[in-house]
Amino acid sequence: MSDNPRNLQIAAFDYPLPAEKIAAYPLENRDQSRLLQFKNKQISDHYFCELPNEIPSNAWLVFNETKVVPARLIFEKNTGGRIEVFCLEPAAELGDMHQALSHTQTVMIHCLVGGASKWKKGTVLRQEKEGIQLYAELKTKEQDSFVLSFSWQSAYHTFAEILTVFGQTPLPPYLKREVVAADASRYQTVYATKEGSVAAPTAGLHFTPAIMQELDKRSIVKTQVILHVGAGTFKPVKALTLSDHQMHYEWIEVSLEFLKTWQSRVHQPLIAVGTTSLRTVESLYWIGVKIMNTQADSVPTLSQWEPYQLDAGSISVQEALANLIQWMEVKKLDRLVTQTGLLIAPGYTIKTCSGLITNFHQPRSTLLLLIAALVGEDWKKIYSYALENNYRFLSYGDSSLLWKS
Repeated sequence: MSDNPRNLQIAAFDYPLPAEKIAAYPLENRDQSRLLQFKNKQISDHYFCELPNEIPSNAWLVFNETKVVPARLIFEKNTGGRIEVFCLEPAAELGDMHQALSHTQTVMIHCLVGGASKWKKGTVLRQEKEGIQLYAELKTKEQDSFVLSFSWQSAYHTFAEILTVFGQTPLPPYLKREVVAADASRYQTVYATKEGSVAAPTAGLHFTPAIMQELDKRSIVKTQVILHVGAGTFKPVKALTLSDHQMHYEWIEVSLEFLKTWQSRVHQPLIAVGTTSLRTVESLYWIGVKIMNTQADSVPTLSQWEPYQLDAGSISVQEALANLIQWMEVKKLDRLVTQTGLLIAPGYTIKTCSGLITNFHQPRSTLLLLIAALVGEDWKKIYSYALENNYRFLSYGDSSLLWKS
């Protein structure tokens, strides 16, 4: 059990981030980003191409191989007004975004809408490209999003193909610029395989085939999980305390093979490539605990406060994994697909990882809270050093290798 961070004041996780420190564009070469290493309470400067030299030979890496979809759509009204749509996630009955992408003719999606005040309910917007007509109708307004119905005439095109034709790369809103052609490849990891994210797992953007090959040469094991990143990852915490912040759910998917690999290496240092990978493996630990406590019949989900309420006692990662593997084998599952709303913040004890590769995150964000849970109050020293030494921040910025305090 971890100490509950409900009463944490989000103001304690603010810091000044000048606009000129935010990287609006990526570097020409992915692996020439800078790498700040925090190890044994000490900071050292490197370049990302040097990463394999900093990974212990007995460590292993967990990558998130989700693929970003072109989830940003622009519609022009008959009056000339512009409506910008950012697809977030499908309606609940459609499952995850990967499943929704296989739909034909029509699909219901939760979206952010720029210019929504100019879009009357019942008005259908239309655009045409490559002989395909795409229609969008605003159905309902929810607390943080709108539900839109998309439809198209072709029965042969999936929603994934529709987005490929009409969509743009869903750059983070804080970049405050138009999409350019290079973003289609640069806002995507070189190892992405399964479409379903509306934001990139940005820690992975620095990896190149050459770095992956160097890791292989050093016999450093690389494993894959999937967490489909939602736009909630950009959402600052607006509440005064965490008790009033609603953490977004994201879909995770892991193979039984991955869990068995983890089980065989449970005593070796695990390094998560990105906050999404860390959130995935931590969630898997707690799902293993839940199964032990409840003898679940169906695949459990994980809400944001459950780990602070569940009694893990002295259940080790090895025990939780063994139980999850056994449960999947009994259920004849070779893949585990579920949702996690896990909120990792100071007071939470990281169970699974020794280190984290990650970019530099927004003030007052849940991602910064996760960093603070990993390294403690030293997050302030790390971020101050990065600002003072001209590291580039946020999605297209520089990287860090942070070891658990």
